[in-house]
Amino acid sequence: MHRLYRQAGSDVVTTNTFGANRVKLKEYGLEAKLREINETAVKIARKAVGDGLVAGCMGPTGRFVEPVGDVDFDTMVDIFSEQAGALKDAGADLIIIETMMDIKELRAALIGAGSTGLPVIATMTFDNSMRTVLGTPPEVFAIVAEALGVVSLGANCSLGAEGIYQALSRMSHLTALPLTAQPNAGIPVLKEGKTIFPATPQEMADHVPALVGAGARIIGGCCGTTPEHIDAIKRVLKTLKPEKRKKPAFTKLASRTTIVTFGGGRRPVVVGERINPTGRKRFAQELKEGKTLTIRKEAKEQKDAGAHALDVNVGVPGIDEKSMMKRAVFCVNENTDLPVVIDSSDVATLEEGLKAVDGKALVNSVSGEEKKLNEVLKLVKRYGAAVIALTLDERGIPESAEERVKIAERIIQRAVSMGIPREDVVVDCLAIAVSAEPGSAKQTLKAIRKIKERFGVSTVLGVSNISFGLPHREVVNTTFFAMALEAGLDCAIINPKNRAMMDTYHAGILLTGLDANAEEYIRRFQTEKEKAVEVKKEEKPLSMEERLAKAVVEGDSAGIVRLVEDALKSGISPLDVGNRGLIKGLEEVGKRFADGRYFLPQVILSAETVKKGFERLKKEFKGKRGPKLGKVIMATVEGDIHDIGKNIVCTLLENHGFEVYDLGKNVPAEKIVKEARQKRVDIVGLSALMTTTVMEMDNVIKKLKEGGVNVKVVVGGAVVTPEFARKIGAEYGGDATEAVEKMKRLLGKHH
Repeated sequence: MHRLYRQAGSDVVTTNTFGANRVKLKEYGLEAKLREINETAVKIARKAVGDGLVAGCMGPTGRFVEPVGDVDFDTMVDIFSEQAGALKDAGADLIIIETMMDIKELRAALIGAGSTGLPVIATMTFDNSMRTVLGTPPEVFAIVAEALGVVSLGANCSLGAEGIYQALSRMSHLTALPLTAQPNAGIPVLKEGKTIFPATPQEMADHVPALVGAGARIIGGCCGTTPEHIDAIKRVLKTLKPEKRKKPAFTKLASRTTIVTFGGGRRPVVVGERINPTGRKRFAQELKEGKTLTIRKEAKEQKDAGAHALDVNVGVPGIDEKSMMKRAVFCVNENTDLPVVIDSSDVATLEEGLKAVDGKALVNSVSGEEKKLNEVLKLVKRYGAAVIALTLDERGIPESAEERVKIAERIIQRAVSMGIPREDVVVDCLAIAVSAEPGSAKQTLKAIRKIKERFGVSTVLGVSNISFGLPHREVVNTTFFAMALEAGLDCAIINPKNRAMMDTYHAGILLTGLDANAEEYIRRFQTEKEKAVEVKKEEKPLSMEERLAKAVVEGDSAGIVRLVEDALKSGISPLDVGNRGLIKGLEEVGKRFADGRYFLPQVILSAETVKKGFERLKKEFKGKRGPKLGKVIMATVEGDIHDIGKNIVCTLLENHGFEVYDLGKNVPAEKIVKEARQKRVDIVGLSALMTTTVMEMDNVIKKLKEGGVNVKVVVGGAVVTPEFARKIGAEYGGDATEAVEKMKRLLGKHH
């Protein structure tokens, strides 16, 4: 197979090791042979292609990293390090990480593969909405992968050439790295009982000029791509002369689903400073007790107030700061879609925070002190972050702007020498209280201008420090903020809930020409009016059932049990607590998921919240089973060991009141038939992720009919389409929440 593709024109062939990590191999009792399997695969490829390049292929484990899943970040890094090490030792020229769906798993894979020192290519797989299954768009992926040192990044699988072109187009304005395009040979269709990829070699080749125009410099194919397709692609590639692409010169941050850019002439951004216990006794006490109520509240309120990113500081004496930082970052990730700024003076705590983030974080901070420079910058490089550079060193904060600029230069040079891009160094020229240093504000503003002129990097300030010790601090803060924006400030760490500061921000970007047609300024005050109307509408207090539903929608797993108990004490029946509170909330989550406002991590969090609520309700039924909507068997078909989607559907079905029998993955048709008959189920749910196993669904349906088991069958998975479902006589499940609604309708239980 390798030789055929090499002869067709492939410069690189990938090893047959996509699932050869310890998690996947364990499904077949082969984890002890991991090294042997990976090494043999490389040797086979090398023998076949001679002087061609061999890429050691790594795919996803099929499990999620916590808190969405149950695998901790370090374990996931270790899993990929193990496989990458075996591929390198066998002589692979590079590593290619393919078909990734979880940005956090991708981060772990890139760190693991990066430990080999080999060049690394990474591709994610997107659906027609240009999101991964966990809601990550191409832009976030581009930012994260570039920061973690790949030599190329791109998209593969799930889509044909047109879809891959769209994904690459959205990546190309954020990175100058060569992009990789590996489309399927069209979208698969079922023909005479076989899965067929319809795109001809010429049809795929016709898309090559557009892919190259979007930044693709490595082009191949995924499912359905034959040597004939590669031959046609290569013929077109030989005729093209790609243009050189310009490297973007601005700072980029990302959460799982959102990007934030600033510097390089872009609009300044606001970092919310309120997740910080300094001077806040009640919050500090909460952190000592391990509670996250204030973190959740502040995260949501600061986002609503206009913050673009959130600073997270949990530094309280006497607590396990590392553990609390991890929990705090998880909490922010779950409650907003904003990038995170990891704020701690403790290096171990910074590292814990960097492991916990979903995307690309900003580290707050590093100074010019020699010890801190090495320790912090190593972490920034390893975890693909940006960093705030404080213009102070062992001698303290220099009085003059010139001395601060010298320290900034030293930090920038050190960062660049360690492989950190200069645009990822954000310089803080330090706001010092003018009550103590009367000329300090002038020096800070002067330093900002010099930094922008000399180095062109982004700048940041903790603005409110300037007014410490003065009356009517807001007057000083807003005036200084406006002056700093004019001087070239790119990022302000402020309280976004302070209306005067946010008004100054919007007026400032308008007056500095960064708000075209005053759009943001006008929108702010229109939004203020709308919020006032909403507040008036919400003056009527929520009913207990509405509070329960709201807690589910917000994923308040920490507070749901207390809320359920309050509802029961108020006299609401356990049945109404479940149906009119918990399930109502879950239905709203389903609507938000369907229209793209929510993504799988939020759905999972809401489902876990409902699960906790129902666990408490079970006590009220005194051992009696509550009424069930129906019985459902769920299984991943034989030959397929992917069960992420199936597991999510199982969780949602249980929370909606179905009795669920989860048979697991790689389940033979005979077992499904036997269990369906014995359990007398109403519905059989079948899952498959791979084109090679999807036809097993047809086999299961035939066996059910032959066995006289009269049940409705619902099918789902990445490669399953409505047309395919119809052809095999099944119902199409769609996404997780859609599958639940479909099963309700099939049993006449939808309301």
